[in-house]
Amino acid sequence: MVVPSPSPMRTKKTRAVGIPTIDLSLSKPKLLELIVKACEEYGFFKVTNHGVPKEVISRLEEEGTDFFAKPAVEKQRAGPARPFGYGSKNIGLNGDSGELEYLLLHTNPFSIAERSRAISNDPLNFSCAVNDYVGAIRELTCQILDLLAEGLGVPDKFVFSRLIRDVHSDSLLRLNHYPPLNHWEWDPSTKRHHQHHCLNNRVGFGEHSDPQILTLLRSNDVGGFQISLHDGLWVPVPPDPTQFYVLVGDALQVLTNGRFTSVRHRAMANSMKPRMSMVYFGAPPLDAWINSLPEMISSDRPNLYKPFTWNQYKQAVYSLKLGDTRLDQFKINADD
Repeated sequence: MVVPSPSPMRTKKTRAVGIPTIDLSLSKPKLLELIVKACEEYGFFKVTNHGVPKEVISRLEEEGTDFFAKPAVEKQRAGPARPFGYGSKNIGLNGDSGELEYLLLHTNPFSIAERSRAISNDPLNFSCAVNDYVGAIRELTCQILDLLAEGLGVPDKFVFSRLIRDVHSDSLLRLNHYPPLNHWEWDPSTKRHHQHHCLNNRVGFGEHSDPQILTLLRSNDVGGFQISLHDGLWVPVPPDPTQFYVLVGDALQVLTNGRFTSVRHRAMANSMKPRMSMVYFGAPPLDAWINSLPEMISSDRPNLYKPFTWNQYKQAVYSLKLGDTRLDQFKINADD
């Protein structure tokens, strides 16, 4: 069981909540039941027995750790992030900020190779580590999406994963680094500066949902990640560096006509140890149309959303602040 801590931005009481954990080696009927239920109730779950090799994970983590350990002037050569490359504090173009630094990469191999030259002293090694990780995590993402389609009873079980596998997929990889928060205070008695760790609930990455189809998150053994339940309560998620967390994105919410709801989440930066997360955002091609599947529409569940291209939705998201509600402008009104 996980007991959520009070949020500095909420006044509601919290309650104990169990984080869904799904073993991908379970029998197919049970697996389909659990994975659909988790997406309906939470929009979030952890997967075990995922099949991603440990060495693929550790290689990318080492590359990320090496990069973030560089002096600031060297890291800044890989930025500013517009949107790809190195960024620090500033998140996006609308004034959002957080207690973090990050690398944002497009998963296209040519884009990775180009960016690697400014990121690493060994660009080939860095790009190989990224490409190996992206390849493995893409397969896991598609496996989960195929299970979701089958669990929903959709005849074409590749209807979701086909968008991710497309050669023009707009999928992204983001490495987030949350340095330990501390400050120095002058002690008159010793006439020296003493380091004090800041333990206030500082926001590392603010509340938001992911606009893509599906997000797969992996972090080191430092906590800070939280999800918001449908009633607005925040639940801290215990770190598990050996497993992956799966988050429903806005696009999957539309594709399932609201049967699955994208999960709002955030990262707190109040640790005495650095936290690094590796986040894969599975997205369709820019020109792909996003609309509710016919199988998800019925007289009891009428269509909720107008069709739009992924590029149209991306532009809408980029025009908003991080925590703004995004899908409202694409909802079908009663008068439409």
